[in-house]
Amino acid sequence: MRSRAAVCHAFGRPHAVEDVLLREPRGDEVLVRVEACAVCHSDVSAAEGAWGGELPAVYGHEAAGTVVEAGAGVARAQVGDAVVVTLIRACGRCRSCLRGEPALCLDDGPADSPLSLPGGRRVVQGMRTAAFARHVLVHESQVVPVPPDVPRVTASLLGCGVLTGVGAAVRTAAIEDGARVVVLGAGGVGLSCVQGARLAGAATIVAVDPVPAKREAAAAVGATHTVDAASADVVGAVREVAGADGADYVLVATGARGAVQTALELLARGGTAVLVGMPPSGSTVEIDPTELAHHGRRIVGSKLGSARPDADIPWLVDLYRDGRLELDGLVSGTFPLERLDEAMAEVRAGAALRNVVVPHG
Repeated sequence: MRSRAAVCHAFGRPHAVEDVLLREPRGDEVLVRVEACAVCHSDVSAAEGAWGGELPAVYGHEAAGTVVEAGAGVARAQVGDAVVVTLIRACGRCRSCLRGEPALCLDDGPADSPLSLPGGRRVVQGMRTAAFARHVLVHESQVVPVPPDVPRVTASLLGCGVLTGVGAAVRTAAIEDGARVVVLGAGGVGLSCVQGARLAGAATIVAVDPVPAKREAAAAVGATHTVDAASADVVGAVREVAGADGADYVLVATGARGAVQTALELLARGGTAVLVGMPPSGSTVEIDPTELAHHGRRIVGSKLGSARPDADIPWLVDLYRDGRLELDGLVSGTFPLERLDEAMAEVRAGAALRNVVVPHG
């Protein structure tokens, strides 16, 4: 079938909205009409070539929509179901999947892309999703049914940003009641980290960001204190409110190169730094292993918040409906597909929490 999509032909250049061909769903695949796709900073980075890759490509991976066709072997969704679409493609059989870590699935899936241009040229399915489009064709493990009354714009946030941020706090870090937590970066993922820390019962939650509006948003969703990341002595300012000996957990929700170093400087003895944001490939940080070992500190990577979408997305929906999880306030604006580059530019500049593309609106 033909579907309109935003195609990236050159890193760092505007997307061209044009027809893309999608092949028919195979046995374990689902065709979804995309009704909302949030713009994650990872999409911006990918479109700028931060991690390399091939072109042309269609990016976008944080989506919600309606199933319009399903392969004969699909059991988890039916035509007409409202679903959240994620980039987590899991085989269900490998060691990671059997350990309950689908985000770390060892099966990369088929090498071929289901997308092509009308002339036959292959189009890369960005992050195995390609949701800056009117339709996506994904593996059935990438869709999770949600109640149809949850607005699609709201539901799209659950595909990555909220799943990642809340999961980093609740699953990866396993923050305990009464803990002291610092979140570096208060974008969409960082605000979800703040909410995850609040849900986990943290006593002190310090959000650090250079943008006043984002610090205000962090306070509104549960941060007990905020600190300007542009201040002369960020470490000193955070320690004033988190405790002179540092924080129990520092969640790095930004890809800024120096944030990991700052996180280590903020840790108390026995503290844990959780790396949530994705810096460009090749980024490095210097670590004194003696200092790390002597103080019993840990550095932990968090891939998509150690998410288990089948369990986590329904849980997050319940929290949202109960008023315990803020989602609507994270949406900065909605944009038609033709204004994708404008939506991405605002995210790149730090002027938006989560812009959402509405392909059919």
